Amino acid sequence: MFKSVDVTSKVVEIDSNPGLTFYELYMTEGVPRLTGLEPDPMLQGTKAFPGPGGTMFRLISYPPKRPEGWKPPPGVTFASALGEMSEKIPRMGEHFEHGAPGMHTSDTIDYGVVVRGEMTLELDDGKIVHLRQGDCIVQNGTRHRWRNPLPEPCLMAFISVGGQRG
Repeated sequence: MFKSVDVTSKVVEIDSNPGLTFYELYMTEGVPRLTGLEPDPMLQGTKAFPGPGGTMFRLISYPPKRPEGWKPPPGVTFASALGEMSEKIPRMGEHFEHGAPGMHTSDTIDYGVVVRGEMTLELDDGKIVHLRQGDCIVQNGTRHRWRNPLPEPCLMAFISVGGQRG
């Protein structure tokens, strides 16, 4: 049954990082029941990442590369920005490292696609992968960070599948 043509009613804008926007599309917990009568799970809110066996489907719009000398909005600190993320997407800020801004890890397999723009993916070994529109990545609980190298936003689609560390 086709239920909607809307992108999503759950759009999360991160004010401390203008232009960073999460479009929360769909999530499941555990093994979903396929009755055709399931309520929209996004009406219950969202979360950072799914638990084991669960899934999360989201789009993320990353802001353009900041011009030299750019400063965050007045009063914003790294800690307050992570707090805002966790407030708007429960526990999201907890996944980010304090000593390496942007670097984060989750207990998920992540499938990512660059929908529009370009992105650099920095891995925990320092390797940097440049991605262009249409490029796809798969990560298995990898420590990483994303950076938009262009003066225009980058839109990425992600499907995350919750796993357990071995």
